[in-house]
Amino acid sequence: MSHAIRIHEYGGPEVLSWEEVSVGAPGPGEVKIRQTAVGLNFIDIYQRTGLYPQPSFPFVPGNEGAGVVTAVGQGVCDLKIGQRVAYAAQVGAYAEERLIAADRVVAIPDGIDDRIAAAIMLKGMTAQYLLRRTYKVGPETTLLFHAAAGGVGLIACQWAAALGATVIGTVGSSAKVPVARAHGCRYVINTGQEDFVAKVKEYTKGQGVDVVYDSIGKDTFPGSLDCLKPIGLWVSFGQSSGAVPPFNIALLSQKGSLFATRTSLYTYIASRQDLVATADDLFEVVGTGKVEIAVNQTYPLAEAAEAHRDLEARRTTGSTVLLP
Repeated sequence: MSHAIRIHEYGGPEVLSWEEVSVGAPGPGEVKIRQTAVGLNFIDIYQRTGLYPQPSFPFVPGNEGAGVVTAVGQGVCDLKIGQRVAYAAQVGAYAEERLIAADRVVAIPDGIDDRIAAAIMLKGMTAQYLLRRTYKVGPETTLLFHAAAGGVGLIACQWAAALGATVIGTVGSSAKVPVARAHGCRYVINTGQEDFVAKVKEYTKGQGVDVVYDSIGKDTFPGSLDCLKPIGLWVSFGQSSGAVPPFNIALLSQKGSLFATRTSLYTYIASRQDLVATADDLFEVVGTGKVEIAVNQTYPLAEAAEAHRDLEARRTTGSTVLLP
């Protein structure tokens, strides 16, 4: 028997229950993984609370991990027993062992540690699609990234800076200002003390930014729209402060013929080809040192509730990894 965190009802961190589970043999097209590291993400909280409802109870939360293949199912040809692999956007990560579709995992390159792989798959591939596909960031780009000291933020701001962009980041406390500045932000705004719309206008000499990346939601709306140049793009990819309220689409016209999108990693890596290309791009920038990964917190997987409390209280910076 192995162990996993299971949820029997939606609620606070206390609903995360460490239990014995039975993990069978992989079916056709599946592999069995002994997990060595599991990534912690805000989407895990959304699933725990029911904001993102799951098909049935009980379920194992968690969306990214890394480990070693211990068995392969019928028809799996490109993965071998003993191979190190990682994945994202596949619910069921909070477990010592798991079954997973073989076409949803990628091989971890030599030189990238399992903990790093588990820390970057969801957050790093999110940064990849935001910067390389949702809006193609380059040297001419000026952008605003909310939660710049968060897990996605630290990766994305470094990556954007490496692409030559001018990066403005927001953080929620003075302690996070130097963290964001050290990870690619030319300008850092402490939203606990400063009006981010006014500061963006100041830093851009009244022009505004080309694109705003916003995972905060309610607390940064509609201020994010007011930071944009005419015909700029607002990218909503999360809602850590609560959902963006419904709004009249005419607001986008009034504020400068703006574009708005609500993105999801699931869409951007839906095909095997896109998953591999996205992961390869991420592994390349990490492997060459253009993006450095900060795994600033680790917790035993059995203590996932404590990790959730710290993440919700914004006591974490960078990436957090749970260790089975």
